[in-house]
Amino acid sequence: MSAPGLLIAAPRSSSGKTTVTLALMRALRRRGVAVRGAKCGPDYIDPAFHQAATGFPSFNLDSFAMPDALLDSVAALVSGQADIVVAEGSMGLFDGIVAGEGRTGANADIAARYGWPVVLVLDVSGAAQSAAAMALGCVHYDPRIRIAGVILNKVASARHRRLVEAGLARVGIPVLGALMRDAGLVLPERHLGLVQARETGDLEARLDHLADLAEAGLDLDAILAAAREGPALIAGALPRPPGQRIAVASDAAFSFLYPHMEAGWRELGAELVPFSPLADEAPPADCDACWLPGGYPELHAGRIAAASRFLGGLRAFGTDRPVHGECGGYMVLGESLEDADGVAHAMAGLLPVATSYRTRRLHLGYRVATLVADAVLGPAGSRLVGHEFHYASELTPRPGLDLALAEVTDAEGVPLGLAGHRQGRVTGSFFHLIAGT
Repeated sequence: MSAPGLLIAAPRSSSGKTTVTLALMRALRRRGVAVRGAKCGPDYIDPAFHQAATGFPSFNLDSFAMPDALLDSVAALVSGQADIVVAEGSMGLFDGIVAGEGRTGANADIAARYGWPVVLVLDVSGAAQSAAAMALGCVHYDPRIRIAGVILNKVASARHRRLVEAGLARVGIPVLGALMRDAGLVLPERHLGLVQARETGDLEARLDHLADLAEAGLDLDAILAAAREGPALIAGALPRPPGQRIAVASDAAFSFLYPHMEAGWRELGAELVPFSPLADEAPPADCDACWLPGGYPELHAGRIAAASRFLGGLRAFGTDRPVHGECGGYMVLGESLEDADGVAHAMAGLLPVATSYRTRRLHLGYRVATLVADAVLGPAGSRLVGHEFHYASELTPRPGLDLALAEVTDAEGVPLGLAGHRQGRVTGSFFHLIAGT
C-alpha cells in the first residue's frame, strides 16, 4: 500500500493553503514524522517550500497533464519511505478545466484517485456562521471525496472563533484547528507568486515560527489520524531525458524545472550537471544536452547580457548539441529581452525572437502541443502537455512552419496556432513541459 495521505485544500485561492501546509509539514517533521509533500497542478514554486519544510523533494500531481501511468509513478515517488503524504491543492478544491471525470486538473481528482481525505482551509475573515455553509457545500459537491475537517484561518478573536465553530457544529463538520489573523505569516510575493524559497533569506525562521503556531493552534494528533492509505502504486512511467549528461542552468534566474522531470531523467540513468549563468558559467563542455529552465531572467537581464562566458559557451554548445529553453530560458535564447523599465538587453541570439516585460500581459493555462518537426523533445508529431504562466510579450512575429516548434491548443482543444521556435539544434517555447509521448 502507499503511505497514508491528506490533501490540504480550500474553497478558493488566497485562503492560506500554503501557510497551513508549511506549518503542518514542519510541525510533523519536528515530531520525527517522515512527511513528504506534493502539489496539485502545475506549480513550480510551492514544491521548493515543501522541500525546505520537510527536508525531502516534493512533486507535482496533475490529473489533466499527466497520463495515468505517469501520475501514479509520481505518486509512488511521493509515497516512498513516507509516514504521511501532505499534498497541497491549488486554486479552489474543485477548480479545473471542463473535461471528463478525473481528468480536470482539479485538486478533487487527486483526492479521489488516491483516497486522501481533504482538510479544508477556511479563510473566515469577513464571515462567521456563514463559513459553515461554504464548507457544507464542499462536503456535498463531489461524492468521490471526503472532507475530514476544517482548519480556520485568519481568525480575528476568540469570540469570532466561537461564532464560526458554532456554525460548523450545527452542520457536523469537525474543526481541526485555527490560526489567528497575522500579517507576519504572509510570505513575500512577486508577479508569478511567492518569492522563491532559495531567495527567502529568513525561510528557516519563518518555517519554525509556523511550526510553533501549528503546535499551538492545530490538533496534530487528529490530523494525523485522519490520513488514509491509498491504492498500491508502481513507479516506472517517468519522463525520458534529453541526453545522458545534461547541463541544467540553476540559479535565481533559472529554477523552474518540475521535480518529476529531474527524477525521471535520473531514474533512466542521466546525470544532471548544474551551472549558473548569473555566475557567468558556461554549460559544461562534456555534457551532451543543455536545458535552460524558466525563472526570473527579466530581473537579472543586465547581468545575463554581461555574462560573456555564459553566452559564448551557450552559443558554442548549440552548434552541435541540443539546447532547449522553457519560458525564461526561451527568452534568454532569443535576440533580446526588454525589462520592465524598457531597457533592451542582448541575449544569446540563438532563436529569432525578442521578448519584453515593459507592458505586462498575463499568459496562463495548459498547453497541448504537437511537434511540427523532430526536436530534442521528441520526433515530429509527438504530443506534449505543458503549462504556460508568464507576463512577457513577443515583439517579433509568430514563427512560420519553418521555424516553429509546435502547433498548440489550450486544454479544451481551442487552437492557439504555432508556438515556440527551433533553429538548428536549439529549441524553445513559453510552455513548461509536464508530460510527453
